[in-house]
This record gives sequence, C-alpha cells and structure tokens, in this order.
Amino acid sequence: MKPMEKEEKLNITQWAEEDRPREKLMRLGAEALSNAELLAILIGSGSTKETAVELMKRVLNDCHNNLNSLGKLSINDLCEYNGVGEAKAITILAACELGKRRAREKAEERTALNSPQLIYNYMHPQMQDLDTEEAWILLMNQNYKLLKAERLSHGGITETAVDVRIIMKEALLNHATVLAFCHNHPSGNLRPSSDDDRLTQRIMKACDIMRIHFLDHVIITDGQYYSYREHGKL
Repeated sequence: MKPMEKEEKLNITQWAEEDRPREKLMRLGAEALSNAELLAILIGSGSTKETAVELMKRVLNDCHNNLNSLGKLSINDLCEYNGVGEAKAITILAACELGKRRAREKAEERTALNSPQLIYNYMHPQMQDLDTEEAWILLMNQNYKLLKAERLSHGGITETAVDVRIIMKEALLNHATVLAFCHNHPSGNLRPSSDDDRLTQRIMKACDIMRIHFLDHVIITDGQYYSYREHGKL
C-alpha cells in the first residue's frame, strides 16, 4: 500500500489573491476582515504548521474570541504559541492598547464653515502674510463641517492655474457634499477680476452637474473678505 503523502501547507502568498488579508482589506476595507485576519496582517506570518490567520484564529479561540481577553494576555502567554515570538506578541499587545485608547477618546470635532465670515476666520491665518496668490478648496459634509482643506495652486489664480476637474475629483474622493473655494489678493484689492468671475461660474456649473452644493467663493485680503454669495453672484 502506498504511504499517504504529507499535505503541504500553503503560506498566505500562495493563497488566491481575494483571500489574502492585505489584498482583501485594500479591496473591501478593514471592516470586511475578521479579527483573526486583521491580527494576521499585524504579525505578518505564522509557522511551518499554520498560516498567520490560522494561528490568530487559534489564539482568539483560546480567548473565547474576545479582544478584551486577548489584551489581558502577557508577552509570555502569547509566546507559548508556536509561531509567536516576542516581536509578534508585542505587536499584538500594542494594537490592543491602541484600541483601548481610541475607545476612550472623543471623536474629533470638525470645524463648521457655513458662512463667509467663518471661512475667512479659518483661512486668514494661512493667507495673511502671503505675497503671492494661492487657491484653496474647503470640502464639507452636509452639516457644513470641514472634511479637508486643500491648496490647489500657488502663485496665480487664472483659469489655467485652477483645474476644475481636480476640484471635483477631490470632492468626490473625500465624499464632500458642500464645497467652498477661496483665494487671496495680496494687493489688498477685494474686487474680483474677470478671471475670478469666469472660474466661479465654471466651478458652479461643475458642482450643479455633480450635485454638490457650491457654498461660496471667498476672496481674502489681510483684514477683509469678498463673498460671491453675499454679493448675489451665486
């Protein structure tokens, strides 16, 4: 009788790509992964007998699949498992500690920018000492809370200096539903130029197509601002 061949274990790099934890996270997001898969990403490898995911499943099973229980283990406790050395044990416990600290902290309060005065107050410190023009977009959620402030150009504010497609791309990537545009006039002259007017119209049309609320275009000088919305031009 022919002896039974020993089954060869596959390491994670030999798995189908859709089953690998790192690739799965990139494709579906961290929330789609199990606790064992997330921990497997942290430790990187298992042992000759089991993959990182299988190893973490075994560790979690001994903790009744409870992350709080996992965090109570010591480095020595974790090192009892074949495939877990001090470095991996420290990584696991560091991740558990970060989870505890995150749970204790309040969510970051986002800045509300629902008026030209608030936009001016937010951007003035950034722009007050500039001797060249800069263009910025402020991306917000439906409650006018700031998601991201992004500089688009430095040194000019003509139609060629600001690409409306980039504005829309940033808004979509950041899931913004409200957008404000602002730039500075180092000369101190608040009056919009014809280029400013044309660019404003192009942004407004693009926002209408993408169903994004174009809140305002604010021109900032050191001490004053000009709001297209307040002047009835939006």
